[in-house]
Amino acid sequence: MLRDVLTWLVGHPKVFGQAIWQHLTLSCLALTAAITIALPLSFVLLRWPKAAGATVGAVTVLRAIPSLALLALMLPSLGTGFLPSFVALALYGLPAILINSYTGLRGIDPDIVEAARGQGLSNRQVMCRIQIPLALPVIFAGIRTAAVQIVSAATLAAFIGGGGLGELITAGVGMLDIPQLIVGGLAVAVLALSTEIGFGLVERRMARAGGA
Repeated sequence: MLRDVLTWLVGHPKVFGQAIWQHLTLSCLALTAAITIALPLSFVLLRWPKAAGATVGAVTVLRAIPSLALLALMLPSLGTGFLPSFVALALYGLPAILINSYTGLRGIDPDIVEAARGQGLSNRQVMCRIQIPLALPVIFAGIRTAAVQIVSAATLAAFIGGGGLGELITAGVGMLDIPQLIVGGLAVAVLALSTEIGFGLVERRMARAGGA
């Protein structure tokens, strides 16, 4: 079986390379979009605590929706292809980042923030120099969780034409091509594990730097 898998890889390098590229592109863009939405929103919620509970509760509902169902919900409005896959995966990664960001920012001692403002720092300077650095370990933990979730869920984007490694798996199942199926499955597993380990190493370094 190992020989068959290697033979498939040698015979289809472009197919495999394209699937990896599509998977990484989709995952990275979705994660970037989730971060871009979650971080500013967490600061808004910090200033409007009355809206925080409802907003956090609403995004938490996204966690209860299976990733494949969330992808399917994009079909009526966005159709098939890259765009609905991107939107669904960004929404899928949003809860972990938003909840951790809001929790980390809310956990900062208010006296530290007030002291910074008392020294003449603007709101933007307080955010960049005080709040984000102090909350960064908690924020990054949410980003790590979201990254692994997105990389794993991106496999299902193949069902709505989003491309990626999921296409190797679905094609392998459809054509009973076991080597192709194994290649796709192993690639997704390695990619998800590498994401977990890579982000975990960065997170531990940040924790050690913060403790130093």
